Amino acid sequence: MGIKLLDAPTNRRDDPRAKTYIVDFLPPGSVIRRRVEIRNTTDEAKSVEVYAGAADIQDAKFTVGDNRAHNELSSWVSFDRTQVDLSAHGTTTVLATITVPAQATGGEQYAAIWAQVAAPPSGPGTVRMVNRVGVRIYLSVGPGGEPRSDFEIESLTPARTADGRPEVLAQVHNTGGRAVDVSGSLVLSDGPGGLRAGPFPVSVGKTIEPGGTAQVSVLLDRSLPDGPWKTELSLTSGLINRTATAVITFPSSPGVGEPVVPQLPYSTVLLAGLLAAACTALLWIGIRSWRRRRERARLDQ
Repeated sequence: MGIKLLDAPTNRRDDPRAKTYIVDFLPPGSVIRRRVEIRNTTDEAKSVEVYAGAADIQDAKFTVGDNRAHNELSSWVSFDRTQVDLSAHGTTTVLATITVPAQATGGEQYAAIWAQVAAPPSGPGTVRMVNRVGVRIYLSVGPGGEPRSDFEIESLTPARTADGRPEVLAQVHNTGGRAVDVSGSLVLSDGPGGLRAGPFPVSVGKTIEPGGTAQVSVLLDRSLPDGPWKTELSLTSGLINRTATAVITFPSSPGVGEPVVPQLPYSTVLLAGLLAAACTALLWIGIRSWRRRRERARLDQ
């Protein structure tokens, strides 16, 4: 089976996450509708069940509940059809409606829309096979404006796996009020003899809850020398892009090296310098003005 989200809110039209998942912010009492396309990819007709199930974020993974587990958000989801019959390689569209109660609990909640096909048991005592595909729901509820989405890369750590491959481990902190789905790539440059390598993709993307942290890993080529290397890690979640740069050297044997705090981008350093200079100038002007007023007051006496 296959499933695809067909709608996204206009204010998220440029957000790649909103084209794959239902990502929204709603005040209590709101209603939204989203269409999903369900596709039968087999050569046989199928009867498909459509329902919403509970989900959560655990250990930096979007984790779905077993079978038809429910939570508050899944109970708000209804469908124009909960059973569809598809011919071989057929498709259909189902309308999902999310109705947020007026007294809904605030904060971000998670669920999934499922299209499920269950094969009947082949005989007494046999296992019933179930196949399902889904669309994630990230729904934040509350008054006022949507919570800010952001994350930062706190450290880069060189490591070497048990089978001898170099690896970079990044500590990522979700500093915003919405969950982030982090993926990206890493480039090595200024290595021994001027070597350059990459980009290398992040091994497994991470879903990080608001305020949470997770370790993102990038597995590299076994033939790379230990270093030192200039390492540039670029991570993204939707429209948010963050880059961290550090100089690291991989351990020569299996193990984990010391974490390295990323270097600030040149633009950030320049801005900080300009702000410091401006504050110093204002302080100097203030002191001179105070001295002049004091001198005038003394002369007037």
